[in-house]
Amino acid sequence: MTSKMRPFGKTITLAEARAIIDAAVQPIERTETILLQDANGRVLAEPVQAGADVPPFSRAAMDGYAVRARDTAGASRTAPSVLHRIETVFTGQVPQKAVGAGHCTEIATGAPMPEGADAVVMVEETDIDEAGVVSVFVPIAAGQNIGQQGTDIRRGQRVLEPGTPLNASRLGAVAALGLTEVLVYAKPGVAILSTGNEIVDPGQPLGPGQIYDINRMTVAAVVADNGGLPVPRRTAADTLEDLLRAVDECLGQDVMVFSGGSSVGERDLILDVIAARGEVLFHGIAVKPGKPTAFGRIGETLIFGMPGYPTSCLSNAYILLAPALRRLARLPEQRLRSLTLPLGARVASARDRHQFYTVRVEHGSAMPAFKASGDITSMSQADGYIEIPAEAGALEAGTMVEVKLF
Repeated sequence: MTSKMRPFGKTITLAEARAIIDAAVQPIERTETILLQDANGRVLAEPVQAGADVPPFSRAAMDGYAVRARDTAGASRTAPSVLHRIETVFTGQVPQKAVGAGHCTEIATGAPMPEGADAVVMVEETDIDEAGVVSVFVPIAAGQNIGQQGTDIRRGQRVLEPGTPLNASRLGAVAALGLTEVLVYAKPGVAILSTGNEIVDPGQPLGPGQIYDINRMTVAAVVADNGGLPVPRRTAADTLEDLLRAVDECLGQDVMVFSGGSSVGERDLILDVIAARGEVLFHGIAVKPGKPTAFGRIGETLIFGMPGYPTSCLSNAYILLAPALRRLARLPEQRLRSLTLPLGARVASARDRHQFYTVRVEHGSAMPAFKASGDITSMSQADGYIEIPAEAGALEAGTMVEVKLF
């Protein structure tokens, strides 16, 4: 069963579409405990509190000699302070002797400070003879060249707060506490369905009128890059029965992304599916590419109906799906790097639609890269995109534009 071809209805603005999506998205509440080694990019769900000081002991910050600072008073090249080495301590060892008046301990960077010593003189500022007599050529102050116990983290200190995205340095802070696991918010599950009798999985032979499935791969990459867990599903046929069955199989996920053909009839069929199980919140956005985009909700599952053309689908995955996923996953808004460059050639744009136009950066200019909505190379061979507001119309060569880099 297929739907009839019906005229496309009234579109809404990009700002209106974003507002509707924002109102529907609720940050995820589910949590899970995972290994620290797997936690990069995840979001903390509880505070991390220090159970011990870091470092847990005072340690040498330089290779040299642990001394009593007052024993180096007035030391110089011509009149060095003379001390007797009583011990050598390497990293991972524990000093066995206390440093008294006129004594010192040879010490490696990171090794625990011996009792009695309150400073470390750098080895470059000393000399030692065969008998272990050390000449110190500079005076140093108490505490110099020492990493004091607890100077990094104090026992009881809240090191990280809930909602903090974990990265390399924050994982390092958790590891410094000796923890091996963290409680994080779960990744939103995103079911990805391509629809259409013409869609074939890569690796299979193409029949007459068939094409390979591009969107399942590109959408999955966008999902993974923005905090979601992609759950690719088998291609659904262009029948209401098969689409309803596919939807019912995916309702355990947080988000469902359809991508279908670009025909009005096919898009209306997906609208019928959403309406049969839930509600359609909008259909049609005044953007190019990506006008025939739908958004709705079935129970707690958010539904994105993306255009079937690869460039349209990927463009709207970047501008609509990715921000929604990041908010759902409690990740911060993604800030794209951008360049301000002159446009290398004239670009025409319809006055009734906000356009996202792909460009290459060549010889200090933004060169148009967009071909057609069905051409994936419009994006794969581009460095980024420019935005052309609906009222702008054509942009002439030489116009300064902001290129947002992929």
